[in-house]
Amino acid sequence: MSGSVNSDAAKQTFDEFVDSTQEYLDSVVVDGSDQELFIASYLTGHFSLVTSNALALDDYSLATLNSYMLTSLEKAYANNEVEGQDQAQVSALWGKLFAKAER
Repeated sequence: MSGSVNSDAAKQTFDEFVDSTQEYLDSVVVDGSDQELFIASYLTGHFSLVTSNALALDDYSLATLNSYMLTSLEKAYANNEVEGQDQAQVSALWGKLFAKAER
């Protein structure tokens, strides 16, 4: 069962990705501009919710996490929670952070 989304290896990879992502988002508080802080804070809310849901389901698939995150952001965009350039920056930041998981 080593390839399972709830295997120890999958959990370790998941935890490492969550930790590194949260560290990056937290670093923006110290080093970021006001706009970067807004974008990182907005993304943090979605990331925390999606991550906690994945943990509750014992689903440590990064692909599933990405899918849930994209769905969460799409719903927020449809509700006009963020618009225009802010929306583009949130999506770009998530893409940048998730790209690290795919390496």
